[in-house]
Amino acid sequence: MGGEVTRRGFLRAAGAGAAWVALAGALGCEPAERGDRAGASPPKPAEASVRGLAPARSGPARVFRSRPDLAPPAVTVDTPAGGAAPGYVFVAPKKGPGQDGPMILDDEGQPVWFRPVRSAAQDAMDFKAQEYRGETVLTWWEGVHLAYGQGEYVILDTTYREVARFRAGNGLEGDHHEFLITGRDTALVTIYARVPYDLSPLGGPADGTVLDGIVQEIDIETGEVLFEWRSLEHVPVEATYGDLPDDPAGAFDYFHINSVDVDDDGNLLVSGRRTFAIYKIDRESGEVIWRLGGKESDFEMGEGTETLYQHDARRQPDGTITIFDNGGMFVSEESRVVEIQPDEQEMTATLVREYTHPEGVLAPTQGNAQRLPNGNLFVGWGSEPVFSEFSDEGDLLFSARLPAGVESYRAFRHPWTGRPDTLPALAAAPAPEGGVTLYASWNGATEVESWKVLAGPAPDRLEPVGSVPRTGFETTIAVRTDEALLAVRALDGSGGALGTSRAVNIRG
Repeated sequence: MGGEVTRRGFLRAAGAGAAWVALAGALGCEPAERGDRAGASPPKPAEASVRGLAPARSGPARVFRSRPDLAPPAVTVDTPAGGAAPGYVFVAPKKGPGQDGPMILDDEGQPVWFRPVRSAAQDAMDFKAQEYRGETVLTWWEGVHLAYGQGEYVILDTTYREVARFRAGNGLEGDHHEFLITGRDTALVTIYARVPYDLSPLGGPADGTVLDGIVQEIDIETGEVLFEWRSLEHVPVEATYGDLPDDPAGAFDYFHINSVDVDDDGNLLVSGRRTFAIYKIDRESGEVIWRLGGKESDFEMGEGTETLYQHDARRQPDGTITIFDNGGMFVSEESRVVEIQPDEQEMTATLVREYTHPEGVLAPTQGNAQRLPNGNLFVGWGSEPVFSEFSDEGDLLFSARLPAGVESYRAFRHPWTGRPDTLPALAAAPAPEGGVTLYASWNGATEVESWKVLAGPAPDRLEPVGSVPRTGFETTIAVRTDEALLAVRALDGSGGALGTSRAVNIRG
């Protein structure tokens, strides 16, 4: 993985100029390495003090002394949140620097939770919060993404424990473009399947290959396929705007399925990127009820309603459909989100409004738009490393970005309460002027407001010596005490204890 920060590389970088020890997974008490403390005498008990320090600056990838195993890409906030909806930002960075994987952020761009993918060959995509069995869960697709995705679907609970991991059915490979949990506790997923096909009418080989765009509805608990829809059975190859592959042996991705949504009547909305159209699909028979856009649109498309290479078609509660209109790389100046009102009686489509980024972001691939409960619109700009929030009227309320070259297939804002079943992590380093610097974190804990420092001669004899507010993922704390052991306790906004770290031996 290009630009990946390895554990060894991180230890070299973080350890330069100061000795320290990270104790996130250690058992019992561990010593902090001694620095040059000539002439410094231990403070008396009356001199014990605790104070918070400014967080360290990060480069393209963040590093944490309490969690050296985590190195997510850094996020820059360009437009601070003002009028943004409550909740956290959900992204899944890929293509480095740093590690790839699902990540939850606060409005300052600080990580709240991060989980690296299991290997450099994998990506995580479509990371969001959904409802499953009446509970809020985290979900994403995880696997290998080449021309299309080949992987599995993951569900975690609020403690970040895995409650389900499943694959597509009927011997097919699950693709990354959609993982939607329905009100039936089933999953709608997308699949790309290679199918032999005569492409000679389009100027291709008679023994060619086409990628079939497939929707499956799967019982999550049993893995049973309850419904399957194939684009080749309902949408002719001639409907494409795509070009045949340069390599005659390559598969022709004529349809490029990239989103599935449940319409307000229970049927499905399917987006075909390369046909420039949205299809309403009968959820029982699979028949196409109507086509919005494309070569054979069933709607009269009003001014501004036609899209190019679009993503993420979603029915909204007011009856409109939002679409992320990527535009064409060589024909469009910027991507946009369009809100379209389809009249299914008169069969007309009218543009209600469109949203563009003030900097004119053009995202040739990926992207999404999420209507938030307060009416705001959250936009992930796909292949561009930007995610933004707009008011209903189109005013920019928040915008942030990943490092150049990093992508997140989609981006969302969701309320989320995480209560990890792990302990807080703590690392310690001698301070140059005497005393010790602590580094405290708790990956995924959303209710921590402050850290209480505990000190004492033994793990069962620790007493509070002070507290500091939480500052981002990792809080840096300066401590002076003559006690040998230090630990930290996470407190919520009411001062209630949430969890306590293992103790650190700072005297060796």
